Amino acid sequence: MPSLTRILSALMLLFVAACTSVPAPAGGQSQPQLRRGINVLGYDPIWEDPAKGRFQEKHFGEIRRGGFDFVRVNLHAFKHMDASGHISPAWLDRLDWIVENATEAGLSVILDEHDFNACAEDVAACRTKLTAFWSQVAPRYRNAPRSVLFELLNEPHGPLDAPTWNAMLVDLLAVVRETNPTRTVVIGPTRWNNFAELPTLRLPEDDRNILVTFHYYDPFKFTHQGASWTDMEDVSGIPFTDADRAQIGRDFDKVAEWARANNRPILLGEFGAYDKGGTPTDMRVAYTNAVAREAEARGFAWAYWQFDSDFIAWDMEKDGWVEPIHEAPIPEARYLRGASPIR
Repeated sequence: MPSLTRILSALMLLFVAACTSVPAPAGGQSQPQLRRGINVLGYDPIWEDPAKGRFQEKHFGEIRRGGFDFVRVNLHAFKHMDASGHISPAWLDRLDWIVENATEAGLSVILDEHDFNACAEDVAACRTKLTAFWSQVAPRYRNAPRSVLFELLNEPHGPLDAPTWNAMLVDLLAVVRETNPTRTVVIGPTRWNNFAELPTLRLPEDDRNILVTFHYYDPFKFTHQGASWTDMEDVSGIPFTDADRAQIGRDFDKVAEWARANNRPILLGEFGAYDKGGTPTDMRVAYTNAVAREAEARGFAWAYWQFDSDFIAWDMEKDGWVEPIHEAPIPEARYLRGASPIR
């Protein structure tokens, strides 16, 4: 049985988390009070064949019981569009299923258009496809609860530099506002949603229903050592140091300063350390915990990367949370979960 001290500590963590939710900016509508989220479904076969999906209806409840209050759904919709830009009805039906079941489980939902690499490869085609996407998805969810949010595009980068992205986001936001005038829309800066690019982000001043996002994987040599999609596939042995921990605080102070100056709430949309590169688990845990706590200390909502696939918090084969990775962002997880931990 856990000691009274440990129980009181867990309750205090829950209280602190409840007090650090993202504030709605003055002059805007009340925004969903996001606190702790997780990225889901970006690389699941459920989109091609629901019968082969790893993610099941029960996982929405597991996520909610596990201490998370929202999911960021990573959508690769471009490959499900025909030549004229129409999205597959089957794909849209699957999206309905996700929104309905997440909402039923008590989770807020961010619909994140995640075709960032395709957008960097061909900006003109990206603009056309994103316009087509939001022209179909926004009206479809015009009557959805406020707990459903739209994210215009994940991690614009490359040719989608600040001037290009600033111009494009205004046009995309106008498409959304035709049917969702007060829906919370998530928008981040260029260079892979890098916090250092926040000063280059230009948002419509009169639209206060915007949640500004950034992603954080610094130090990259630590978080992505061994990752096959980087130039560090053969890199290993990079530690997470006290200096790195201090740098997180300094970086997040810059984000908080920008947020105060611009009266915008903040979402840390992705963070984590790669799980298949041989990095010691205790260092991954220390990093993940440090990022989550520094974010909460400044009132940022956050979303861990990710539930399944890689950086995983849930093991599909063993059907349970991966501990202590689950406890890294959610310290009170052991008092919340019903499933047995996997170590």
